[in-house]
Amino acid sequence: MKQQHRAVAGHAYAVCIEDGRVLLACHVPPKGATNWTLPGGRVEQAEDPFDAVIREVAEETGCDAVVERLLGVDSRVIPAAERAIPGGPEHQNVGIFYQVRITGGQLRPEPNGEIAECVWTPIPDVAGLRRSSLVDIGLALAQTLPATGHVAPVTVGGLIQH
Repeated sequence: MKQQHRAVAGHAYAVCIEDGRVLLACHVPPKGATNWTLPGGRVEQAEDPFDAVIREVAEETGCDAVVERLLGVDSRVIPAAERAIPGGPEHQNVGIFYQVRITGGQLRPEPNGEIAECVWTPIPDVAGLRRSSLVDIGLALAQTLPATGHVAPVTVGGLIQH
């Protein structure tokens, strides 16, 4: 059987909820449309995802944070035809979601990065935003706290992007 090449990446995401609001980051890629996502990103080589989520929150938002609990893990495959980078293989994203509390710092855009702004967004307003499916997964994990650490996949389409 021929083995198909594909990329696998581990990411750590912060679900920060305070007073009925969630902290969202506005992602502005070099090409493609702007969308809202959770603070977070790729786990570097030999980095613990627990450390990665704190580093990513600091880089993307300017804020200090502490992890309060592990919420769960999500795995999705983005078909090659739907990737932002054309010509690449299908991409498997394994996302580790943490409940995170902001302890200090000042919200600001990511310096020389793709995060244009971070905003505390009332949870009911999230449904009207063009956003990553990661936002919905993170909110579902935070609101239901499943013992398995797993929630049903979110259908991509309309306002919900990969």
